[in-house]
Amino acid sequence: MSEKVEWASPGALGLAGFGLTTVLLNLHNAGLIEVPLITFCYGFFYGGVAQVIAGIIDGRRGDIFGLTAFTSYGLFWIGLALATLLDWLKIVTLTPVEAGYVMLMWGIFTAYLTPGSFKITRFALPTVFVSLTILFFLLSAAFFVIASGGSVLLLRIAGIEGIFCGLSAMYTSAGIVLNTHLGREVLPL
Repeated sequence: MSEKVEWASPGALGLAGFGLTTVLLNLHNAGLIEVPLITFCYGFFYGGVAQVIAGIIDGRRGDIFGLTAFTSYGLFWIGLALATLLDWLKIVTLTPVEAGYVMLMWGIFTAYLTPGSFKITRFALPTVFVSLTILFFLLSAAFFVIASGGSVLLLRIAGIEGIFCGLSAMYTSAGIVLNTHLGREVLPL
């Protein structure tokens, strides 16, 4: 008879992949990086593939929240990286209106996942999800403003908020790794 293998929690991996790529992209949105080419490469692999793997592991562990969140956001990053590549290659043209609707739908998705994050940690994961919900709605509004010929100011504000969101995910990842590895609470979650 074979012994049941326990899977380690993939939360730290998924949050690190999400956090790092979210910070990098929002450095661009904030106006600090002009052309984020390497960001989309990392978005495909670390933000995308690593999160999909984390989601599948969570599914294997019976965690529907982790399965849904990590797999979905991983595929978000893969889709965003692919759309950016296709736009860069002039195969398709991305429009601010379309981006506005995409971000709106991701904001709605994130908003309905957010209450579930409060069951997992006291403040760290809810901070990620609340700030991500705000980020998607800010990005949606920014793209609609840009589509109507308006300023990029709201996009810059969204970028700053997105940097905060990404850093909060990286903090949560660090807390999971350090607290688990050291067997005590080093970073409060």
